[in-house]
Amino acid sequence: MTPQLIVSAVALLLVLVVMLFEAKLSRANERRLRTQGAFEPPDDVYRAMQLLYPGAFVAMAIEGALAGPAPGLTTAIGGLVLLAGKALKFWAITSLGPRWTFRVLVPPGGSLVTRGPYRRLRHPNYVGVIGELIGMALLVGAAVTGPLGTVAFGWLIWRRIDVENRALSQT
Repeated sequence: MTPQLIVSAVALLLVLVVMLFEAKLSRANERRLRTQGAFEPPDDVYRAMQLLYPGAFVAMAIEGALAGPAPGLTTAIGGLVLLAGKALKFWAITSLGPRWTFRVLVPPGGSLVTRGPYRRLRHPNYVGVIGELIGMALLVGAAVTGPLGTVAFGWLIWRRIDVENRALSQT
């Protein structure tokens, strides 16, 4: 096994395990919010995000395993960026508490969260996600799928923010 394959496989495995944890938490919060009467706005890009988010990490890991450079300084920097993105995302998740889901669900009478990273950033979860994608690309050396996946998912985030802002303005 090549070092590139090992780095790519381990990174992908860890990212996917965390994604499964996030999915479980999201589903539990989603059920709770729906029982409280939360509404989901139309025109969300959730389905596309549901495919592209894990797909981008898989594509990057494959590219890294097949054509990535030998592990070095960029690998370490990528790992740090990925961890920083995850840390910001988890801070956002814990700040939202039971209101955090993969879907846009707005509880009746809900207000904007202004604690944690939301004191400084309007959408820290998405900043964290972009950090995850950039970090993974650097970590595995995905020179093609990294930028493509990050730009594609960034476009979906941009559309998602519009959906969220419209939904929040209705509360």
